[in-house]
This record gives sequence, C-alpha cells and structure tokens, in this order.
Amino acid sequence: MDTGMIFFIVCGAVLAAMIVYYTRRRHKLLSALFGSASGFAALLLVNRFGGELGAYLPLNAFNICGSTVLGAPFVAAMIICKYI
Repeated sequence: MDTGMIFFIVCGAVLAAMIVYYTRRRHKLLSALFGSASGFAALLLVNRFGGELGAYLPLNAFNICGSTVLGAPFVAAMIICKYI
C-alpha cells in the first residue's frame, strides 16, 4: 500500500467519525456549522498572526479541509506538530 492510499483511508475514517459524532448531537446542523466555522476561523487567525508568533500555517487544501471537518483541535494539533 502506498502512502497516498493510506492518507485517503485515514481521511475517510476521520470523516466517518465526525459524521457519527455530529449525527449523535442534539442540534446536528448547528453543531456541525459551529465546529466548521470555529476551525476555519482558527486557521485564518493562525495564518494571519501566526507568522509573528512563529506558528504560521499556510492556507492549502489539506489545512482548509482538516480545519473545517475537525475544527479548532486540528489547527492546534498542526501547530504542535510544527514544534515537534
């Protein structure tokens, strides 16, 4: 198995886990929209002000999709991964 296939399998598993999470919430659509919006807002803030703090994250397809599906914890994990 090549790394591209592993990447898509992991992304699919994460997406499935988030769908299950949001479908079990009381306010399904509101929870999903708030999680997506907060993740994207966190990514934009880190992109804008992260360079001054040494935690710059570029706006690319991976970061945008990850922050809108997983929310702000994805952005925090990406910043931690930059320092490791």
